[in-house]
Amino acid sequence: MLIALPLLVIPVILYNIVVLTGIGGGGVAAADEALRQSMFSIPMTSGASWNVGIGDLILFLSLILLFFELLKSTSSQKVAIVNHALSMILFVICLVEFLLVRGFATSTFFLIVTMVMLDVLAGFIVTIISARKDLEFGGG
Repeated sequence: MLIALPLLVIPVILYNIVVLTGIGGGGVAAADEALRQSMFSIPMTSGASWNVGIGDLILFLSLILLFFELLKSTSSQKVAIVNHALSMILFVICLVEFLLVRGFATSTFFLIVTMVMLDVLAGFIVTIISARKDLEFGGG
C-alpha cells in the first residue's frame, strides 16, 4: 500500500517543516533566508564557487522523486488509481499553500508545485492512453 503514497509528499513536508517551524528563530523571514543561505560550496574548475542551500537540496530531491513518480505512473495496477488521487489531493494542498499561506510564495515552492502538477498530469495521461490501448486491443 506504500506504493500508493506519492513520493513528492516528502519534499512538500520538508518545505513545510522549514517554513512553518521558522528555522532560524525569526519566523517566515528567517525560513526564507534559511532556504537561500548557502550550506556548502563546491569549487568549480572555472574558479567560481557553486553555493548550495537547503532550498536547492529540496528541489534536487524533488526532481529525483519526480522521476520515480513518472516511472510509477506507467503502472497499470489498481493501486495506481489511488496514487493518482492522492497526487491530486497533494497538488490541491500545495496550490492552496502557495496562494494563501505566508512563506510559500517562493520560487522554490512554485517549482515543487509544478512538479506535483506534472506528476498528476502524467499519471492521468498515461492511464488514459493505456486504457485506450486496452480498449482498442480488446475490441479488435
